[in-house]
Order: sequence, then structure tokens, then C-alpha cells
Amino acid sequence: MTMTPTAHVHHEAPIAHAVPGTDGSRAYWLDASTLAWPPELIPAGTHETALRLGLLTSPTGSVRLEEGVLRLGDDGYEIPLRPIGTLDEDTVAAHPQLAGHLALSLLDETGAPRLEREDVEKLLTGQVAVVQRAAAGWVTAFTGVQTWPVIDRLWGMRAAARDGSAPLGVWFDESDGAPAFALWAPTARRVTLLTWNTGDPTGSVPDVDAAPVRTPADRTPGTWDGRWAVSAETSAAAGVRPGCQYLWEVEVYVPDTGRVETNLVTDPCSRALTRDSRRSVAVDLDQHALTPTAWVENQPPVIAQDSARAIYELHVRDFSAADHTVPAPLRGTYAAFGVDSAGTRHLRALAAAGIDTIHLLPVFDFSSVPEDRADQRVPEIPSGTTPASRRPQAAVAAVADRDAYNWGYDPFHWMAPEGSYAREGRQDGGARTREMRAMIGSLHGMGLQVILDQVFNHTADGGQGEHSVLDRVVPGYYHRLDAAGRGEGFTCCHDVATERAMAERLMIDACVGWVRDYRVDGFRFDLMGYHSTDTMSALRQALEEIEDDAVGHRVFLYGEGWEVPEASGSRHLRRAVQGQVGSGADGGFLGIGTFNDRVRDGLLGERFLPDPRVGQGLATGVVVDPNEHEERPAEAAARDLAWRTELVQLSLAGNLRAAGGPRYGYAAAAYGDEPVDSIAYVEAHDDEALFDWLVYKLPTTTPMDQRVRAQLLALAAVTLGQTPCFWAAGTELLRSKSLDRDSYDSGDHFNAIDWTGQDTGWGRGLPSAERNFDRWLIQADLLMREDLRPRPEDVAKAREMALDLLRLRRSTPLLTLGSAELVRERVSFPLSAERGVPGVIVMVVDDGGGDLDIDPALDGVVVALNARPETVTVRIEELTGRYLRLSDIQCTGADDVVRSTHFDPATGELTVPGRTAAVLVES
Repeated sequence: MTMTPTAHVHHEAPIAHAVPGTDGSRAYWLDASTLAWPPELIPAGTHETALRLGLLTSPTGSVRLEEGVLRLGDDGYEIPLRPIGTLDEDTVAAHPQLAGHLALSLLDETGAPRLEREDVEKLLTGQVAVVQRAAAGWVTAFTGVQTWPVIDRLWGMRAAARDGSAPLGVWFDESDGAPAFALWAPTARRVTLLTWNTGDPTGSVPDVDAAPVRTPADRTPGTWDGRWAVSAETSAAAGVRPGCQYLWEVEVYVPDTGRVETNLVTDPCSRALTRDSRRSVAVDLDQHALTPTAWVENQPPVIAQDSARAIYELHVRDFSAADHTVPAPLRGTYAAFGVDSAGTRHLRALAAAGIDTIHLLPVFDFSSVPEDRADQRVPEIPSGTTPASRRPQAAVAAVADRDAYNWGYDPFHWMAPEGSYAREGRQDGGARTREMRAMIGSLHGMGLQVILDQVFNHTADGGQGEHSVLDRVVPGYYHRLDAAGRGEGFTCCHDVATERAMAERLMIDACVGWVRDYRVDGFRFDLMGYHSTDTMSALRQALEEIEDDAVGHRVFLYGEGWEVPEASGSRHLRRAVQGQVGSGADGGFLGIGTFNDRVRDGLLGERFLPDPRVGQGLATGVVVDPNEHEERPAEAAARDLAWRTELVQLSLAGNLRAAGGPRYGYAAAAYGDEPVDSIAYVEAHDDEALFDWLVYKLPTTTPMDQRVRAQLLALAAVTLGQTPCFWAAGTELLRSKSLDRDSYDSGDHFNAIDWTGQDTGWGRGLPSAERNFDRWLIQADLLMREDLRPRPEDVAKAREMALDLLRLRRSTPLLTLGSAELVRERVSFPLSAERGVPGVIVMVVDDGGGDLDIDPALDGVVVALNARPETVTVRIEELTGRYLRLSDIQCTGADDVVRSTHFDPATGELTVPGRTAAVLVES
């Protein structure tokens, strides 16, 4: 290919006005011969045939526009682009956001290519831009080019193949164990592997202080797929050994800086790291030294069907940071799960009662916590402060960026365990792998499957940032860009475009690795709606290929299926949101659950009003126990209660979609095709704790024993239904975060759990000013009320009542039928609609008749929820003549109030005490 400088420079003249397009990268390079040009850059009234466009390129970034004059610099070139009409249907189908864009061709008038593939590959290693001129020659638009479509087309699809033909990261030669390395960096000009031998095959040593061995990487042979590699033979010849530390040196043009940068970067596919992720470590995870006995011997429990799951969400550090029955060096670590402590005894009690799944908040490598203990700061919490003091949160905030606490939703490396949870001296290399595996083995030994929270919708950093990895390897590819080429941050950080081939591959490789190499039983996906259903389907398929051998059961998947903003660049995808990733025919059988916010809001009430005390829900007193701040007209409040009651009933019956039914915003409230499609919850790590919501919403004069009952009623509504249920850690202990609405960085002071029940977390001071200041006056008034502080005996009562709820759920398969067909056939709500009693729900599950006997011991079960503060008696004609009695679990359980529940078969009258969930059975 021969490229010559543009012949139009002499027509340019300085101009005073801004040239359109210079604010970013508005053109798109789609394939080797086609670019897309946005219609808004075409001058009004100009026909495409009058446009003169050119592709500008420079290996070093020398092309620029100065006062309307195009400067090509020392090595800039222009290649003619030919307008050929709007993009064709197939292209628009692949890129719907480009509808209406003009197609620009790199083919000449005869259809011959001006550039061969090798030419395109070379151009993509430097600066590319597009210039548009008027007929007279002056510049009418100038903009950068988004190259991710052509990168996917040329390299990504091939490198994303799951046939093993394009390995990434590190693998080991079968004959001599020498490590081989590969990095996908298609736009790089040069790639070099830097290694440091550790003398330890597990790589469990701190950063080696020596000069690295430098090994040039080569493009992989054959039709190039964008990978640079160092073969096992080459690394062995260079003296590179298993357990070595390594970095990639990538010479690459960076559009954000406008020049060629030499980036020293960790491996995006790192399976092991040194402290603070300074270096990647080449570790063979199959080594015997990295396989603790508990992990090898303890098998995950069998869960008969996923809709029966009871999930417990837990943060690793919250679990043991304040547990003085755990040895001090183990607090806040993976290892705390392997000792006999108040926390592990509590988990065993939960498992014995009915919790079968632990959901761990992020344990992949994240960037917000220093992993070296010497670098961690401890807040100096002042003593003697009042429950509403602002001094504790100020002390936490002063060290928040350097303390040991964060939820971890800031991914650094998706495939390696987080080092701050490893014991002192075990944060490096394979040592943290052993620590995490031992934790998983301990949880399996308690009878708990393990779910990992995954965050693939964003990364901690981007561009040339300190914690950026992906952008420093392939700039402009992995993160989603808006129409101007600016990085999107709708998820709070740098949005990842998992619809692109290699971003999707990273997501799938990470999940497959956690299952295969750590025996993880499932995943929860943060902001799952930013992924496409195609990506989630590909993930499901990849997991199906390995799950039988790895864990012996179907990997359980669920996530946050919220809709995403229309402004997001993901809007053109079929998104993985509620109703689109479940078990129905619409998207195929994915069997991916989504959190059911409908039941949460039905129980709690309004959550986003300026005053959190108004807008009560079913469990918080709307109509039946209004607080002093409720000012809605009685008729409006009654309608609201009826709607929220219906949301809760839908959840109890599997949240199954059907014609008609209530609405939730702009959508149907019920969206599931099968019960497993919805995850019923009333509290999660996000937002306020359930106890704190009840403090806001219930009348302030509500006595503590009634607050306990309201808490357990809300838990019962999500536990005794037909879908998987989900509890936040400590909810059974009346856990509080002192009204903190977002405790992600509020430290141990506001987050740590006391498993002994002596301290629930209430009144530890005003929560973070950054996230709660607008509510401080309300919060201070409440926090100063000592009658709102649960006593240890209140906590003990709540704990035992909560365990009874789990025992009830597990006591009969009638509460978890498992299929939409059975739910529709056997579940009914006789007090619905005009027969309804405000604040009361009665669900009947029949097992009589038909060929299928679900529970041989029972003919039916009735779940009664009375959210009213007083005892109610309701007449249910359909139950007349049936001999229903209170479940043995509640007859002998912790709640003495529920024992006064009574059913009269002669009249069909059911009497239920106030704020009570009662389960009656028919033998």
C-alpha cells in the first residue's frame, strides 16, 4: 500500500468557529472496508455526493486540527473515503445505534480495496480520524474514530472462540511444566514479557527486588487473532520458572493522550497476584500445595430444586471483624470460616434450620483496600460519644480510602481472589488461592453451597488510570462509549461493554474458572441489566460444559435485573433484565433469577421520598397502623395498601406472569415464567437494613416486641413463598447500620456483625455525611431514642423466631412446588380482591386430589400473614370442614404469641394474632 499526503492542504484557511466533531470520536470503523459517519456532522442541505471525506492516520498521533487547518504532521496520511448511502440492514441489525449513519467505503469506484487486511491492522496501531470537507475544500467536520467494531471483526471473534485454540493468561507445558503466556493486544505495536523468578512454584512470596528477565512476545502464528505470546519453549530457554511474577510491557497508541505510550500492566487474565496487584503470578492451581483438605473432601450439599433455595448474603469482613471468638490474626479473613467461633456456630444453626446457600459479596481482586496490613489505616473512633454523634463517621471517613473495609464492587482483576481477605503474609501468589479454597471447603462442610457476587458491568478504573488494566492493553475497546466516543459511567464507574467479543470472553472465562478451579456453586451478577441476554446465554452454555465434573450440579445464576437508562449505549441490546432471562420460551431456558423488588416495596413502602418516614408498606403499617407522618387521604392509602398486598401475594405464588394483574411502574408486576425466575427479598446489602426501615416507618411509639414481630413478618413474607428466598446477613439478629443508606465504605464500625446478639449496630453514631447528610436531623432524633435499641433478649427472640421460619420452609415441599404448572394448580388466595381484609393475606396450598401427591404427610398448608397490630378473625368459606392445625414447628417454637392461632372447621373462621405469620397444616 502506498499512502501520500493529502492534496487538499492548500485549500485550508483558519476559521474562528468550532469545527463539528472535534469534541470526541463520532465516526465508527465497522469492518476492513467500511466506516459509519453520523448524520449530525453533515451540513444541512448537503447531498452525500457533495461530501469529500478522508480517513486520516498517523502512527505517532501527529494529525491535528489548528484553527480549522488540518495539520498532518511528519507521518500523517489521508486515504479517500467514498460515501455509499446509509448503512445496510445487516449492519444496522448488528449495530442498531448506528441507524441513519452514512456508510463510507474504503473501496474505490471499481470495488477494489484501497487497503489490504495487513494495512488495516497497521493503521489500527496508530491514530485514526476522519475529515469532512465542503466542495470548496475547507473543513466542515473533523472527528476521531471508534475502532472497537473493526477490532471485534478482525480479531475478537476468533480470539473469543471457546474451543481452546486461543489460550490467554498463563498455562503450563505438560512435559516439563514450563509456563507459556499470551496477551490479547491487537492494536499494540510491541509487547514484551517481564518476569521475576521467585524460587517458589506457588509464587507465594512478596515482590522480588531484582531486575526482570525481558522476553519479547511474538504474534501468534497463522491467521493472527490479536494475541501476543511467549511459548513454553521460549520461556524455558529464558529461565522463566513456574511461580514467577510477571508484567506485560505494551507499546500502544492511546487516543486519550494522543500519543504512543509504553504501559507496564498486569495480566487481565491473572489467576494470582502479588500484594496490591503490583504483579501477576504464574501459578499452576492444580498443585497439591494449593489444595486444602477441607476443600478436597467437603462436597457441596445437594439442593433438590433451585426454587427451594434459601440464600444468605454475607460480606467476608463483616463476618468476623468484630468476632472476639475468632483469633485476632484471622478476623476479617477467609480463614475465619474455618474455626469454631460464634460466627461459624451461627452459620451452622442457619444451615440446620434451612439456609442452604451462602452468597458472598465480591471476593475477586478489587482495588479499594490496601492488601498490605502495614498500609491499612484504622479509624480512631472517639469514646464516650452519643448515639447521634457525628464524630464516629468523621473518623471513618478520614481513613476510608486506606482502611481495611469496602464492599468490593470495584473490580481490578476478575479471575484472582482478593488479597486483603488473606491472612498476614499469605496475600501473594497461590497462597491466597489456598486461603479462599479452604473457606469454600469450610462452607461446604457446614452444608452450604457458595455463590460469588460478580461485577462485570464496570471496572474500577479506565484510560491510563492507576487501577486501569483493560484500557492500557487495548485502548478504547473494552469500555462502552457514547456517540461522541466518551466513556460511559452509568453504573457509577467505567461501564464494560460485555457485548463485545473479548469483554464477553473475560466474563465467561472468569466464571468458568471460579467453578472449575474453586468449586463455586453459582453467581450473583451486579447490575445484570447492562449485559445482553446473548451474553448470559453464552455464559450459561459454557458453564453447562464443565459444571457436572466441577461441582456435580447445575450452577445457580441470578442477578440484579433492573432496567438501565435509555441514554446508555447498551439500550440497543436485548438486556438481561426481569422477565428476559428466566425459564420461559421468550429467551430460551436460561433459568437465571432476578431480584424481585416488587415484594420488597410491597412490604416496606416508598423508599425514595425525601422523608423516609412517609410512604408506609404492608409490613410497616400503611392504613392498619399509620405513623405520625402519614398524611395521605384514607382512600388513597387504602388503594396503596391493596396494591402492595397484591404485590406480596404475587411473590408468595411465584411472581408468575399472567394476563392482566397489577402494574409496577411501566411494567407488569409479575414477570416470571417459573418460580425460580424471581428472588424474593426485603433486605440486601444495598440501602438501609430492614430494622432501620422499620424504625423509619413504624409509629415511633411502637414497642420493641412489636418491632421484632414486624421484622419477622416481613421475613416470613419472603421465606414462606414459592420462589427462592434471600436474607441479608444479620437480619435475623435485628441488625442495624445506624440508618446508613449505603454502608459500602462505612468501615467495620458501622458494618461489623455481633453474632452474640449483644450489639445490633444501632446507635453507633450518625452515618456517613457523604451519603446521609440530608437526613441527619431525622436520623439524630431517632438514634437518640434508647427505646429503639434492641436488648439482647429481643435479639435472641428474633433469632429463634427466624430459625423457625426456615424450619417451616423446609418442613414441606408444598411451600416450594418448583413449577409454574403446580403453583397455578394448587395455590390460591381466598381473601383476594373484594373479599380482602386490609393487612391480611391467606395463602392456601392444596395437596389433595390429582395424580401427584407432593407431600404424603399433608393434604394442604395455609400461610396466614396478619400485618395488623391487633388479632383478627377472618371467615374463609373454602376452608370450612377442613381440619387445619398450627404447624408443630410453631406449636413448640420460639413464638409464644403465634400459638393462639386458631381455625374452626365448622365455621371456616381463622384467628391470627397481630403482626404474626402462622402456618397451618392439614394431615
